[in-house]
Amino acid sequence: MQDTPLDAEIRACRLCADRFAATHTAHTPRPVAWFTPGGTARILVAGQAPGLRVHESGRPFTDASGDRLREWMGVDKAEFYDLTRIAVVPMAFCFPGYDAAGSDLPPPPLCRATWHDRVMASLPNVRLKILVGAHAHRFHLGGSASVSARVAAWQDHAPQAFALPHPSWRNTGWLKKNPWFEAEVLPALRATVRSLLDDPA
Repeated sequence: MQDTPLDAEIRACRLCADRFAATHTAHTPRPVAWFTPGGTARILVAGQAPGLRVHESGRPFTDASGDRLREWMGVDKAEFYDLTRIAVVPMAFCFPGYDAAGSDLPPPPLCRATWHDRVMASLPNVRLKILVGAHAHRFHLGGSASVSARVAAWQDHAPQAFALPHPSWRNTGWLKKNPWFEAEVLPALRATVRSLLDDPA
């Protein structure tokens, strides 16, 4: 009997069904697994967790944040969603829901503990990790530095990893206060992404 592929196992996961039912959104799990185990993807995008629009679409970053992230990376939608080139692995595969105030709930640690070591082991060809937000920073880089500190110290991890702020509209003020991000970090990120996408080796 053939084992179920890891991405299919994740899509079938219902470990957080009771947790999600108890949120203000009272939704059911819909894991969004956008990677091919053992595949050829050389770029990993590690985000936080799907938002409501991604929960509805079943595709990662199908929202304004995704548009901004693709612009930061210098890729179009066809390149971004090409599973042979880019894997998208959030810190939780399901939309965590909203609280009573309408704020995003954090990614449940159970998801990371259950799946992420296996997922990372299944992606042997990754050469670049694009880490979006604090939860991804902590998992992939360790420590407890703030997002601003991680992003400011980008040269400590580049070109193997780039720690980014979340591309949400909520961070527009941060981007305006930190023009060095667009002037210094994004050109280096785009050059690294392009080199990996264009080099067939």
